[in-house]
Amino acid sequence: MSALPTVVVPVHNALDALDACLASLDRTLPAGAKVLVADDHSSDPRIAPMIESWCARTKLAARHVRRARNLGFPANCNAALADTGDDDVVLLNSDTLTTAGWLQQIARCAASDPRIATITPWSNNAEICSFPRFCENNPVPDQPDALAEAAAGMAPVLYPELPTAVGFCMFVRREALRRIGGFDAETFGRGYGEENDFCLRAAAMGWRNVLCETAYVVHLGGASFGPLDMAPGGENLERLLARWPDYNERIARFIMADPLAPLRLRLIDRLQALAASGPQRDLFG
Repeated sequence: MSALPTVVVPVHNALDALDACLASLDRTLPAGAKVLVADDHSSDPRIAPMIESWCARTKLAARHVRRARNLGFPANCNAALADTGDDDVVLLNSDTLTTAGWLQQIARCAASDPRIATITPWSNNAEICSFPRFCENNPVPDQPDALAEAAAGMAPVLYPELPTAVGFCMFVRREALRRIGGFDAETFGRGYGEENDFCLRAAAMGWRNVLCETAYVVHLGGASFGPLDMAPGGENLERLLARWPDYNERIARFIMADPLAPLRLRLIDRLQALAASGPQRDLFG
């Protein structure tokens, strides 16, 4: 397997969530893994010193950049992508908690097919990649690492196609970025919809957007926006539909067909087998 992708954590305030996210990276990434924390000019004065302190003590190869002004999520991500050289990247929301082996599983998925542009893992709160209930904000499991262990043992591995990645945790291949370009910050402004547009552009050029069914990342985000309404970015949904008029239809077809249902059932079976092999525990929270 090639080198691990660089993890990019875009930040704007939300100190407690960021602290928990960075602690999870410390716990789940191997020493020397590369992390860029991209602070989009947070107004909370505690953010910058907290990130600097973490960068100084972590075992990871961590860097911190602070924007001179607030750029908005898409432009901050584009600047971070430019800051990471030739590396593949994972854009990781600061309201996530990573689990054992998550980045290695995503890297294996990326290595399986050079046509993969984006990868999304399972999560409790990831719209079309939600587990165990599809397109719902599920409770955070009591034992996320047990769920990650179950997912890591899924076989055979399929890496099924998605109509779009889900932006809470999104691998992006560098070669795809070179050919497609980054997020359209001019159109999508402060954010919402830019990752969907990127994925649709990728698919139109023959790239793949896939689920890594062997990885799981917790998403704590309370302000989730579903694929059909994209609230609170309603204006951005209009902009997305102006460019991709069949977007809602594509998502609706995927939801109606629910091609991930067999994989969710297999993962439930693996979780039940894990629970039966050890002390009784509720793996779903």
